[in-house]
Amino acid sequence: MNFRKIAFISVKLLILEIAEGHQNSNLNVSSINMKNIAYQFFVKLLLSLNILILTSELSASDWPQWRGPDRDGSWNETGLISEFDSPTLKAQWSAPVGAGYSGPTVSDGRVYLTSRIEESDEVEQIHCVDEKTGKEIWKYVYPCVYIELGYPLGPRAAVTISEGKAYALGAMGHFHCLDAATGDVIWKRDLAVDYKVGKLIWGIAASPLVDKQNVYLIVGGEPDAAVVALNKDNGKEVWRSLDGMGSYSSPRFIEQAGKRLLLVWSGDWFATLEPNTGKPAWKLPFERAKMVINASDPVVDNETNRIFFSSFYDGSYLIQLDSKSTDAEMVWSRRGRSEIHTDALQGIITTAFIRENHVYGLDSYGELRCLDMDTGDRVWSDQSLLNKGRWATAFFVQNGDKTWIFTELGELVIARLSPDGFERISATQIIEPTTHLPRRNTKILWSHPAYANKHIFARNDRELISVNLSN
Repeated sequence: MNFRKIAFISVKLLILEIAEGHQNSNLNVSSINMKNIAYQFFVKLLLSLNILILTSELSASDWPQWRGPDRDGSWNETGLISEFDSPTLKAQWSAPVGAGYSGPTVSDGRVYLTSRIEESDEVEQIHCVDEKTGKEIWKYVYPCVYIELGYPLGPRAAVTISEGKAYALGAMGHFHCLDAATGDVIWKRDLAVDYKVGKLIWGIAASPLVDKQNVYLIVGGEPDAAVVALNKDNGKEVWRSLDGMGSYSSPRFIEQAGKRLLLVWSGDWFATLEPNTGKPAWKLPFERAKMVINASDPVVDNETNRIFFSSFYDGSYLIQLDSKSTDAEMVWSRRGRSEIHTDALQGIITTAFIRENHVYGLDSYGELRCLDMDTGDRVWSDQSLLNKGRWATAFFVQNGDKTWIFTELGELVIARLSPDGFERISATQIIEPTTHLPRRNTKILWSHPAYANKHIFARNDRELISVNLSN
């Protein structure tokens, strides 16, 4: 139920009735009738105000896809805890799962996640558990042997929920459309086979994007199938677009010059595509320094019509969108002499964010940085969030003027980032990191959490948990 809509309609009807009553009162000279009308209006006004209060209190929302409802890392709920009162927060429930890098999603009272187990057979799993209790609702399991896959822990892509369907993509390209309530298979595709996918060292990772007609995927297929669109109801190909390699960066929609476009960052192109045809509205070459490693998402600043990109080996880029046409141009690009000696921001997994003409993100070894968006110049850097380490990772979500940060060590941090610096407001441990990585002395956790209905949902290689964040 949409309480905001109810409140808006109620107040609108009240105003119309007051106006009508005022007109009728000109014809009715009875003071008693006028008192009755005033009393009725007063009661209805109180009811409408109660609805408005209820609306402000019930601002809960689901997290049905990668990085939230709009794929922008925004979390708009209110009534949240402002500071943690303990160095650890206890989970409300824990559900057993296998290993993986994929993050959970939440929709209609259910939580979805993919994982992998290696026992007698190698399989990938799609989990669905109850949001309130963590009890299993259904689980779909299918054979999946990992071949020449770097970091073969498990699936990477988040499950996308749309109109009662769950779209789940595995690391080797197994793609399933399931009934979100029952787990029954509606259709499935083997993308690696169907599209002759070129080798992506770390597997197929970009989370599926769905609209009313299609599901959009970055797969790196041949010929000219870096990006494909499938009919969301039957899986048949609608179009394919762009030559070259795929990438690990997930697609999203943007608005430009009054048009809805599909924004993609493939292994060879920055581009926007027409959703119905796949025809590029604009595309600019992405000239890689080494292999494809762009894993973070493009960051869109709607106020200035600019898009920021950051890659581990390749540095930072800023693209300006034309507001009157579907054209774009590169404003600046900056790359250091190596992934160690970097310029601007050279991130890998963490998606940066933009606020008031500044970019905030994590550099290649976990250094938190602030950039001037106009130039890419560094405003400040800070190593206090994470210890220095290759590929050090944290996930940022914006809630009002605060940034909620979930680190690779399973720590949840409430912070405020500004051109003046990094302010750590409060922090607590919510889950144990369990993944071992080469070149790192500590175990880590590289899975973006979901924030839904005043809870955080996070996973490691053994469990999926829910933690209450309401005040």
